[in-house]
Amino acid sequence: MTPQAVLAFWFAEGMEARWFVKDETFDAEVRAVLGAAHGQAVAGVYSKWQDSAEGCLSLVLLLDQVSRNLYRDDPRAFANDPHARAVACRAIDCGFDLAFNQQQRCFLYLPFEHSEDLADQERCVDLMGALDADPSWRDYAVQHRDIIARFGRFPHRNRCLGRDSSPEEIAFLETPNSSF
Repeated sequence: MTPQAVLAFWFAEGMEARWFVKDETFDAEVRAVLGAAHGQAVAGVYSKWQDSAEGCLSLVLLLDQVSRNLYRDDPRAFANDPHARAVACRAIDCGFDLAFNQQQRCFLYLPFEHSEDLADQERCVDLMGALDADPSWRDYAVQHRDIIARFGRFPHRNRCLGRDSSPEEIAFLETPNSSF
């Protein structure tokens, strides 16, 4: 697998409608095309990819987004989040994010939005705020940040991660748009 192959699959025409929808067919397609590459990324086989912009974005996709498709409703969906954030930090520190269009940059910034750390959330709001192609990107970042500011974690992950929910979290989860 190459970084270009990962990006060609993820950003292929028509994929945008599938990215954030729970869809077993798409999950199976991601598993077939990127499952082995995900395992290689987790094992550190692709660590040299961090030396290029395309490599960083590909690693972030494999460690962050692909994990969520492969392990939906399983703690493993979030297991590689710290690694994905580290790669995203490196990409930003190197200025690699500026090599991408706004949609691609959005995916490079998602590890901060997926973090249960408020400082990461604030960083995400700032990063997404600089992307004006789609105002919903910043709106989602603000929604994520506000949940972390309120609860210190994402309550919708509690069951999957074996965490007890507080009465306030349970009430929150019964409201519309309480989970992603």
